[in-house]
This record gives sequence, structure tokens and C-alpha cells, in this order.
Amino acid sequence: MNSALFFIFGILIVALALGLRARRGKDMNLEQWTVGGRGFGAMIIFLLMAGEIYTTFVFLGGSGYAYGKGAPAYYMLGYGSLCFVLSYWLLPPIWRYAKERKLISQPDFFAAKYESRSFGVLVAVVGVVALIPYLILQLKGLGIIINVASYSAISSTQGIWIGAVIVAAYVFVSGIHGSAWTSVVKDILVMSVAVFLGLYLPYHYYGGIGAMFEAIDQAKPGFLALPESGQSSTWLVSTVLLSTLGFYMWPHMFTATFAAKREDALRKNAYVLPIYQLMLLFIFFVGFATVLQVPGLQGGDIDLALFKISLQTFDPWFVGVIGAAGVLTALVPGSMILVTAATLVANNIYRPLRPQVSEAHVGFVAKLMAPCVMLVAVYFTLGGGDTIVALLLMAYAFVTQLFPVLLASLMRNNPVTRIAAFASVIVGEATVAWVTLTKSTVAALFPFLPAPLADLNVGIVALVLNVVTLVVVTLLTRNLQGSQTPRVKQA
Repeated sequence: MNSALFFIFGILIVALALGLRARRGKDMNLEQWTVGGRGFGAMIIFLLMAGEIYTTFVFLGGSGYAYGKGAPAYYMLGYGSLCFVLSYWLLPPIWRYAKERKLISQPDFFAAKYESRSFGVLVAVVGVVALIPYLILQLKGLGIIINVASYSAISSTQGIWIGAVIVAAYVFVSGIHGSAWTSVVKDILVMSVAVFLGLYLPYHYYGGIGAMFEAIDQAKPGFLALPESGQSSTWLVSTVLLSTLGFYMWPHMFTATFAAKREDALRKNAYVLPIYQLMLLFIFFVGFATVLQVPGLQGGDIDLALFKISLQTFDPWFVGVIGAAGVLTALVPGSMILVTAATLVANNIYRPLRPQVSEAHVGFVAKLMAPCVMLVAVYFTLGGGDTIVALLLMAYAFVTQLFPVLLASLMRNNPVTRIAAFASVIVGEATVAWVTLTKSTVAALFPFLPAPLADLNVGIVALVLNVVTLVVVTLLTRNLQGSQTPRVKQA
């Protein structure tokens, strides 16, 4: 067994052991399994939310996008900071409302706000459909990491199955507690590896970070600037906007909010996490350092940039350390996604169909759903797919369609009728599905637009149609449904 395998299997065993041990001393009912009994302090909430941010999307996708696209990768820095600023005002009222009513999932929140269990089911379906690509992203990245870091001793398919079994096992046993425990190890290891690689590689190959950028600019003029068309400044701004609005619309980020012991834990995270975002710079430096050292990666292979340069630079044992860090960027977020998806299916789709069942029964179904959801994700992962960043951008457009109805629900007097809420979400999601399946662009849909606007992220079209539908249908149904307009119930 090569030395790289020692570290990779070592971290897999550690993750499984920590995940299983996390349930010790706890009555693992549905609330404990899903939101940790609402007992997590600021540090654990920080680690959970950071764990959800720094996934294989950052480790592989961030470096790969910098390698393959250049300046357009900067959009990640923009939305990754702005979403935390937004969270300072957005998350505390969500937390208070959920705590007062003992809500455990995102659909519970929307169902209560709009006084409609059916709307909760719709939100649950949206959540599950969006989470599957996100889980696929983690498994896809995991397969790449294990295969490359093991020097192909383990195939990508084998790596995916190994990771899927480990995550499904400790999620079944410990729920969100397993995610919390493993996130501690993950953050320490990933940050250390990212900072080291981001500093070492530019100095090793170019003599410094500035010298690296000068060499790239000389070899590939314009690569470090946004192009005039395509992924231009218009694309960047619209993508940052969509990603910022959609960040806390992810069901697992919503659920992580519910797990906080106090609302000040959420505010503390709002001003600490943007600093943590600086870690992305080091990931970008890895991608840029690879541009001239490992030329020629195309398509989905750009996600291999970090490991390609690592393989030619370091001894196998250290490649194993890098691989171990990468494995955790898949396991920790994957476990949170799995907990949330299983909860949505059991609590917000299954329970409404069988309202007479007990809380314990729903909790048991949620645990059973975890391996089932994982099997579905593995099936689609092995079927291939787009690059890591492309997968995430598609899913982001999907969850962002929930933002307008969330914002309306937080108003003192929500003006939106539940019919309008239904209609707007359906129109937004249908538009995202259509443009994704047809691979449409704003330029293709609206050829009469001036060149700058033609580069808008196509998700903007869905969001605009969503908001227009929300306003129009509200105006049409306000009198018809005047007595049924959603009101915030008092605890």
C-alpha cells in the first residue's frame, strides 16, 4: 500500500469513528437528529456553516475554475462575503420564529408562515430536487480526490461507494451531531492544507505571488481580466447577486440556523465568516499556479488542477495528506445535505400523507431515508455530469426562487397571498428547469438586448418572472383571499 493510501484510509476511519461516537449520551429523536436539540453554540455553528461553505466545490471547483476560466472565478469571493452580511439581519428572525414553534426544517417554516401544509410540501420537493445535485457534487469530487490522490490505486467509482457508505452510516446513527464532530477535524486540516498550497506553489514555481501573476499575464494576456463578452462583468454581478440571495435558501443552511442555541451565535458568525472567506484566495492561487505548470486541462478535467500540480510537486505521503483534506470537504457537507434531504422527505412529504403517525415514527423514516437518498445520488453521480461549478450554479438558481417569498414572510404584515406564493415558486422553478434542460442563455432568449445585458446569468430571468408573478397574482387574489392572507401566528 502506498503512503498516500495510509492517510486517505486513515481520515475515512477517523470520520466514521467520530460520526458514530457523536450520538453517545443523546436520545436521538427527530429534533436531536435533525437540529441537534437546538443546543449548538457559536463555535459549533461556525464550524457547521463553514463546513457547508468549504466543500469540494471550493477545494476542486474553486482551483479548477481559476485554472480554466481565470478572472470569472472571482465571483466566489463576492457572493461568499455578501451572503454573510445578509445573514446578520436575515437569520435571527428566522431562528426566533422556528424556536418558538419548534420547527425542524425549511418547509416547516414556509408552511407556518403561509399557513399552508401544501406549500410546505412544495418547498420540500424544491429542496430535495436542489439538494440531490449538491450531494452529487460532493460525491463527484470525492471520487476524483480518492482516485487521483491514491495514484489510481482506488478507482473513482470505488471511492464514491466508500464515501457514500461511511456518510450514510454515521448520518443514520448520529444525524447532525456526526456532521458537527467531523467538521472540527475538517476545518483544521482543510485550512492548513489550503494556506500551505496557496503560498508554497507560487513561490516554488514562480518566486512569489506577484511574479506568478506577471508570468500568467505575459503567457496568456487577458486571462486575469474579465472578458468583454460571455463571463463579463455583467455575468459576474448577476451571478454574485443570485448566489448571495440563494445561499441561505439551501435547506441544509436553513436547518443549521435552527440548531443554534441563541440568536447571537448567528450574528457572531455573520462578522467572522467573511474573514474565513479569505481562504478562497489560497485556493485560487493553487489554480493559477497550475496554469503554466500543467497546461492543457479541458472540460471537466479542470477540476483536477489542484491534484495534477500536487502529484508533480510533492512526495506521495503529502499527496495523501492533501487527499485526506479533500475527502473531508466531501464527507462533512455531504452528511449535512443527507440529514436535511432525509428530513424533508420524511417530515415534509411523508408525514403530510400520513398525518396520524407519531413523531418517533417520522424520525425512524427520516433515518431510513438517509441511505435511500444516498443511493439515488450515487446512481446519478456514476452517470456522469457537468463540471463541479456548473452543477452548483444550476442548483443555486433553483433554490434562489424561494427568496422572494421568504423576504415577504419576514415583513410585519406579509402582503403576499398563499396563492401568489405557490404561483411564483412554480413559475420560477419551471423557468430554471426549462433553461437548464435547453441550455438557454439570456442572449438566445432575448436577442434584442444590448450586449452587456445579454451576459446576464440566465437565472435572473427565472427570478424576474418569479417576482412579477408574485406581485401580479397577489394583486389579483388579495380581495378574493383577503380573509385568508397569511398572518404570523403568535406563539
